[in-house]
Parts: sequence; structure tokens; C-alpha cells
Amino acid sequence: MKQQILIVGAGFGGVWSALSAARLLDIHGRNDVEITVLAPQAELRIRPRFYEPNVHNMKAPLLDLFDAVGVKFVQGIAEVIDENNSQVSYRDTLGRQGQLRYDRLVLAAGSQLMRLPVEGLLEHAFDVDQIEAATRLEAHINSLNNVPASAARNTVVVVGGGFTGIETATEMPARLRASLGENTDIRVIIVDRGPQIAAAMGDDISPLIVEASEHLNIDWILNSTVASIDANGVTLGDGTRIESNTVIWTVGFRASPLTEQVEGTRDLQGRLHVDKHLKVLGRTDVFAAGDVAYAATDEAGNFTVMSCQHSIALGRYAGNNVAADLLGVEPMTYSQPKYVTCLDLGAWGAVFTEGWDRQVKLIKHEAKELKAQINSMWIYPPAADRATALAAADPLIPVA
Repeated sequence: MKQQILIVGAGFGGVWSALSAARLLDIHGRNDVEITVLAPQAELRIRPRFYEPNVHNMKAPLLDLFDAVGVKFVQGIAEVIDENNSQVSYRDTLGRQGQLRYDRLVLAAGSQLMRLPVEGLLEHAFDVDQIEAATRLEAHINSLNNVPASAARNTVVVVGGGFTGIETATEMPARLRASLGENTDIRVIIVDRGPQIAAAMGDDISPLIVEASEHLNIDWILNSTVASIDANGVTLGDGTRIESNTVIWTVGFRASPLTEQVEGTRDLQGRLHVDKHLKVLGRTDVFAAGDVAYAATDEAGNFTVMSCQHSIALGRYAGNNVAADLLGVEPMTYSQPKYVTCLDLGAWGAVFTEGWDRQVKLIKHEAKELKAQINSMWIYPPAADRATALAAADPLIPVA
């Protein structure tokens, strides 16, 4: 009976784990280990692009790629991780229950938007967390031209001034005008609990976000929280009322609830602490990759963030090491000392930074061109060619 590597999730961490595991098995000429990916769809959904229009196209098919490298795909939603019996129970598209056993498990189930107990949030707010939700928002924006003109129709409120909130908000003026007309008097507002605009982004990048916001006529309401959301607007914690038919929630992300079924230490976002080989601390047969892994990126005290930049590299290392663990060969120490950000700022351009202190290297048009390359090329999976795909899964290839 073949030994089983089971990978839960087909996001960046899961896809690259599968390819990297297949690469190491190929290097050693082993065909006695089977790699299986369990996920709801056989597609990599390009989540970093969900703030853009035409979001239904932001996905890449995986079946041909998996076939090319000898990875088995099972369509289903993982529900129970049974560590005692080394198996994962799942539900398929018809609602039937199934089980998959494993000798080694890679948990790469991703993260999800946090939905706080705010009145009306679930019923009335939009988000860009999953492709279905982002598609619903797009359909809503495109339908606004059928609604009588009003301040509420022409106003978008984005709750949260973090990375996702800023990219979503700065894209909104163009998206609204595409729906309502170039001369429509529109308003985009970011509501954030911080004391200043993009304070968490650092001293170098924050003034550029201010400049872009002013250029795009985006208003910020700071030191504010949301008390309630309804079909016609949002009420802030201090009682301020903003009329809006489009409220977009972008506040906070948390690792998949499946992490709670794995014995181990978790951070405040629910991510599992892993060792230098990405094995969950205290476990002998469970690895973590992508947004469910809390891993040291270097020896300077920096840790991974929830981003495709880290998820791709984590997947490559986790896949290599889970296969190495079964083969009895030396694992590779995860290392990703270089950290960059490229923040899209709509029609103003973008900002590209290097380092954890976010030193600005490119702005406006130059940064926008780089962002376009990242979003349309670099983060997509390789072609469904065995040699090409396996070569691309080398953990030593720099992601940034």
C-alpha cells in the first residue's frame, strides 16, 4: 500500500505544497508515495485580486496541472481532522461523507474574513473575501445605474483601513464611474479605528496613501468604529450616520477553523506555530503552510503574514519537507528574509516597498506596472507541463 501525503486546501499554500512534494519524489525516483489534494474546487482562486473588476475570471484551473505531476485531486470540504486515526473526513458536492487517510498531513486551508458581532453586518455588508462574495459585490455595483440617483447610491463605505481596505477603496472611484457615468458625483469613505491614515503601514508609505486618497477624493473617518449597518447606510460608534447602499467590510482575517482541530499552539489569528521545517510544534505527522502557519521568516524575529508572498514559499518548503519526512532524507529549513509589499492605489498608481520597515522603492506608474505583473503573472501557477511545474516548485526559488 502506498504511503499517503494528504494536503487540505488548494490555495497558494496547498498548490505549491503539492508541486513541491511531487518534485522531491521525482528527484528520488519514488512512486510508492501518493499525493492527494482535498479542496472544494480544482482551481486556484487568485484572492489578492478580488478587489478588482471582472473578479469571476480571477481563478486558475488545476486538474491538468495536478495530472501532469501525478497529484490526485478529491473535491470536497474538509470537516474533521482525526489525528488519532490519521484521517480527514470531508463532505463532497453531493453532501456525501468520505474519509481520506494520511501518513503525513499538510494543512493549508487558508484564512477567512472575521465577521464581528455588528448589527446588520451579515445581512447588509459586502466583502471581497471569497470569489462568490466579490462577484456579488461586482453585480451590485453594476446594478447601481438602475437605482434612482441619491447620496446613498453614489456613496461607498469601506470599513477597515488595512491593506485590503485601501486597495478596495482606491479602486472604487473607477468602478463606480464605470457603472454610473464619468460625471457622477461619487463619494468613497474609509472608516478606520486607527488614529491616522495607514499608521500601521509605516512612516514612509503613509504619506503616499494620504496623497493618493486626496487625488482620488477618498475621505477617511478615523478613530471610529461601526455600530450598525442597514440597507441604506452605516451608523458609527459615535452616532454619526452615513447614507450608503454599498458598505464593504474588510476588517481582519483569521486562520481556517480547522486549525482548532490540530493539537498545537496558535497565535491570535488562529495560526499554528510550526518549527523551522514547518512541522506543527508537538506533532510528528502534521505540517502547516500558507495562512494557517505561524513561521519565523528569518533570524531577526520576523514572522510570516497572511499573504501570497509567504504562502507560496511556505507551500514549497512544506511540500518538500513532508515528502522528505516520508523518504527519510534531510528536510530544508524555511527561510524568507526578503519582505516586500506592493499596494495598489487605483488610478493614482501604486507603492512598492522593501523590508519590514517598508522602505519605498517605486511609486505611481512604475509601481503600478510592477503590481500588474505580480497580479497577472507572478502569483499564478505554472503551466501544466511536468518538467516546468516541478522546476517551479524548488523551495530555493525566491518569491520576492
